[in-house]
Amino acid sequence: MKKHYEDIGFAKVDHHRPRRKGFPETIYCAEKTPAQVAKIAQTIWARGHNVLATRADRKAFLAVKKVLKKAHYHETARIITALNPKTTRDPRPVTRDISIITAGTADLPVAEEAAVTAEFLGLKVERLFDVGVAGIHRLVNNLDKLKKARVVIVIAGMEGALPSVLGGLIDKPIIAVPTSVGYGASFKGLSALLTMLNSCAPGIAVVNIDNGFGAAVMAYSILKQIKRSGL
Repeated sequence: MKKHYEDIGFAKVDHHRPRRKGFPETIYCAEKTPAQVAKIAQTIWARGHNVLATRADRKAFLAVKKVLKKAHYHETARIITALNPKTTRDPRPVTRDISIITAGTADLPVAEEAAVTAEFLGLKVERLFDVGVAGIHRLVNNLDKLKKARVVIVIAGMEGALPSVLGGLIDKPIIAVPTSVGYGASFKGLSALLTMLNSCAPGIAVVNIDNGFGAAVMAYSILKQIKRSGL
């Protein structure tokens, strides 16, 4: 089998992923050294691909910035991006609207991870923050906006009720993201995760705790298939 990756010693960089998934390998920075992150980023860039690195701190960014002058740090999202002018664009670009909403302001880091990832993948994003069930009128007042979205990413901690409430009000695909926000019995997001998995509202998919990146990629995959089908 032809080798579609590059072995750089501590990592095997998957250069074939754009053909399989439509976007390059993403660098997960947690538990990697700044030097390792920078080397992987440089390797991806050298093949003409854009660079996306998640869960990055400023030390990782400064290391990447030394080798990629176009690198940009999205502090709230904890993401590094670098757009390569040599990148071959998807022949069927995704330019559909998604909405990303949060139950509270404390959910912003996860929401911005989803938003920055979605924008990196070519999606048009509308942000709607702090509309949780503790003040349900805030959600109701924004239903018209949410009904216009093709996909809605709903991010909530505490008891995680927001996706269920919204799932009973709109007919759009909902991707629910539980966050680790909450007091002791929230068990660092487990309570919200279980609530979302047990939702009685149909049409809700759930990703892992704090996984804004995964939610954005799922939205991209849904919309890419819609685009290809001509809907």
